[in-house]
Amino acid sequence: MTTLTHEEIVRGLAENRETPNGAVRNAHAEALAGAAETSGDRALFREALDNLINSYLYSAESPKILVPFARLLQEYDKDPGAFSEWEAHALFWQFKWVATAISDSPGIPLESATGWLDEMERRYRIAGYSERPVREAEMWLADAIGEDERAEGAFRRWLAADRDSMSDCRACELNGQGQYSALHGNDAEALEIWRPVLDGDLTCAEEPHRLLATSLLPLLRLGRADEARSHHLRGYRMARGNESLLPSVGKHIEFCALTGNEPRGLEILAEHAAHVAPLANLDDRLAFHGGILVLLRRLKELGHGRTPAVPYEGSPRTVAELYEVLYAGCLDIARQFDARNGTTRVSDRFLARVGRQPLMHELPLGVRSAALPRTTASAPVPASVPVPASASAGSGPASAPDGFPELVERARRARELSHPAADALWAEVAVQVDAQPEVDPLVRADLADQRALAAARSGAPDAAQLLSAVRDDYRALGLPERAALAELRLAGVAAQSEAAPAEVRALVHAALRAAEALDAAEPLRARRIALAELSAIRIESYLRSVETADAEDHHDHHGVLAAELTEFVAAHDGVLADLVAEAEEMLGRVALAQGDPERAAPLLAASAERSLAAGRPWQSVDPLVLRAGVLLSLDRPEEAEAAARSALEHAAEVTDAEAQGVVRLTLADILLRRGDAAAETAEHALASAHWFDRAGLTADSGAQARLLLARAYAGNGRNAEAVEVLQSALADLLEHGDQQAVFVREFLGDLLRRLNEPRPAAEQYLLAAEIAKGWEDPRPQAGLAQSAADTLSDAGLAVEAVAAYERALELHRMTGDAPVAEVRVLRSLAWLGLREEVNAAAVAGARKRMAEAAGVLEAALTTEPGAPGLRSELAQTWHQLAQVLDRYVSANEQSAEEEDGDSTGAGSVAVGGSESATRLDGAEVDALRLEEIELWDRAARGYAELGPDYLRDRFQCLNNAAWTEQERGDAQAGAARVCVLIDEVRALPEDDVPDWVLPSAERLLAQLNEGE
Repeated sequence: MTTLTHEEIVRGLAENRETPNGAVRNAHAEALAGAAETSGDRALFREALDNLINSYLYSAESPKILVPFARLLQEYDKDPGAFSEWEAHALFWQFKWVATAISDSPGIPLESATGWLDEMERRYRIAGYSERPVREAEMWLADAIGEDERAEGAFRRWLAADRDSMSDCRACELNGQGQYSALHGNDAEALEIWRPVLDGDLTCAEEPHRLLATSLLPLLRLGRADEARSHHLRGYRMARGNESLLPSVGKHIEFCALTGNEPRGLEILAEHAAHVAPLANLDDRLAFHGGILVLLRRLKELGHGRTPAVPYEGSPRTVAELYEVLYAGCLDIARQFDARNGTTRVSDRFLARVGRQPLMHELPLGVRSAALPRTTASAPVPASVPVPASASAGSGPASAPDGFPELVERARRARELSHPAADALWAEVAVQVDAQPEVDPLVRADLADQRALAAARSGAPDAAQLLSAVRDDYRALGLPERAALAELRLAGVAAQSEAAPAEVRALVHAALRAAEALDAAEPLRARRIALAELSAIRIESYLRSVETADAEDHHDHHGVLAAELTEFVAAHDGVLADLVAEAEEMLGRVALAQGDPERAAPLLAASAERSLAAGRPWQSVDPLVLRAGVLLSLDRPEEAEAAARSALEHAAEVTDAEAQGVVRLTLADILLRRGDAAAETAEHALASAHWFDRAGLTADSGAQARLLLARAYAGNGRNAEAVEVLQSALADLLEHGDQQAVFVREFLGDLLRRLNEPRPAAEQYLLAAEIAKGWEDPRPQAGLAQSAADTLSDAGLAVEAVAAYERALELHRMTGDAPVAEVRVLRSLAWLGLREEVNAAAVAGARKRMAEAAGVLEAALTTEPGAPGLRSELAQTWHQLAQVLDRYVSANEQSAEEEDGDSTGAGSVAVGGSESATRLDGAEVDALRLEEIELWDRAARGYAELGPDYLRDRFQCLNNAAWTEQERGDAQAGAARVCVLIDEVRALPEDDVPDWVLPSAERLLAQLNEGE
């Protein structure tokens, strides 16, 4: 290898520190350490060894720190005085990492591990450090080798020892203390210990990343599923792709396996496929692969053993194959630990982990995951999983029957009530029928009827044939009322299959005649006739629309249908409440089609009320949901919310997944608009997405539910969770039209910006702007370009930011009605011009931009002279121009100080950049200061005219002007300004004066007087 120069090594070390953690960084760090040793520069060698230790630590090769640490320790022993105070502290700090690496390396004999621990204790004692880190390391080693009494003693001595500069940060210490409690079965105690870290009060480079993962199972075991979900969404986002956090990734995969989220677990596994390899850190490998094994075992139990997983060592693997190879590898590692430790503790804990059973049958996470392929196997539901109340034993049709006759009876009763559970009950009858010694022919006919009904609903081509056979069977069994119902369904199938209108009408008339021909004593005769009449009204309306689809003359189909339905309601009012309710719901829909929501709302309410009165609460759900939407459109949100809540209450027995999703999505939408119920909105949106997934509508309604969920999370300050949910549904949402695509990308950009991720935020804004580029109205694109520019500027990408600002400026000027936006762009461009260097040319450019901004505002004020927004922006422009000049003066003074300390200076200096600039002379500086003062006074007057709401801005201007006066040697002038403000404030009504103003002004006055 070519020998590196000293400068190349120094530059290489700086670059290596900025390189992402992993094997590439480690290899480079190794090469740099070798080159530094060859150079003979001992200080450089020490720096390279320290860099190599840090590289190893934050990777999957952390046990390798032993060799460079031993070399560094030798350097220290040779010449302790050569180590600076910082270098010596870093060396002793790294002892803790070494203690962990030794404990986690089964290849290091126990005697050596204990010896290193003793050496750490000795050196800490000599150096005067607390024993606190030593006792923590001793506790974990004792725990690993099964010496529980020693571990407990070390734990107590750890807590009792003083904290000093060698102690881990509080976040990391609380992690360890809580883990110790959790290992001993004290989940609640562990979570209480972890609270400051989980709540974000204590953080560090790897916390709360690790604890969010570690807390998942304790939370589930305590029944705190909502918190566990939140910790998963937040924590996985932090751990994703981080090599040093692979054990945490494994915990997230395990969590998915134990909560019915196996597809999500597979996706996380796929994202880390490159790390599913024989990691150098055996303890990390055991932890990471252990979590994967929980998932793979669960997938095998669900019948997915042949499903493709991820490659291992270059070979594709199925779930079952990957399980076998990882299990064998992990068990071998565990036994290596056991052999070294003289105990089976490590393998016992590994086997217990891999054998864990689900803690929840299903925990919706909100993020979109691809469904697993269907299999014949089904997983047993753990006994700990509660059964929903609607499915428990009781008196309703969905209650569990005592035997086959009871099952058939309940199925028939559910069918007559049109109960949502009827299909499930008949399905159970079909399962049990062949096991009965003798089956009533009527049961066979009923099952055939159920199959025919399912075929009719799905539009199967043999539906008519099946219904005809059912009709004949019922006639043969002497059940004309059931046969009449089959006749009516035949008419519906014919209409559904687009048969000729004459054929459909003939079938409708046949069904009506069959109902009317029933014996007068038949209890269901009136019902069958009414049902046939209502079906005839619906079908005839459809046929009229078909027959006149191409006609030029106008046909009032809605009016005719409304009249027929109204007549039906009047004829059957007070008798057949459920059918009347159905007719009223249809009337409500007709009213909406006619553009009359005011008429629709009471009709839908009446329909729901009749359904409830008829003992069919599930039938009230659709009209209530529809009514909620109508009321929302009429700006009656309180009534809309009440209707939606009523729909949710009555949906308890609804088994249709799509209907359940719609109810919850409706309520979530209403609550989101209310603005003060983000938590409840999220709850319903989460459930809605889950139900839509069940219904196979993930990409459609499920995506809308996830958008609502993300908005609810954002409204509650849960931005990381919102991003995870939104990104998971992004591809689906982008397919729902350009308007939504722009909204979603802008929303995602806003979220990423809140999370201080400016580069990806800018990307979203730019993508949204690209979509809006072809729109007639340029304002959306202008706003997006400006947002992109702001975030590019935040990311330090000045060139890209300038380009985006210029485009935003162009678009704002095209609209001609956005002076404030235009001005803010101009001011941003002014400041960007000063980012690289502050010299005369840059300041001149900033002046020009600020002058343009002032001109835009002054022109706008000619048409709106009293607009406070414009006036405040003008004051802010003067304020900022003064700040530009002040920065110029400060940079000049700084460069002068640097020049005075440089014997080679010759009157030209680099001011904030690489190019030379001529230093300002005294007169030029004084002129700039006078201009600053005049601008601050002008801005202060502008703020004063706007009233007490702008006192803080005004005070800031007066403060700056006063200190600038003092720099010019005239503190009295500055004090006079402050005195005027104090007198004005004292004259204001007390309620108009913020508490901070007078104390701040009086303190400033005192400081100015002291300076004088």
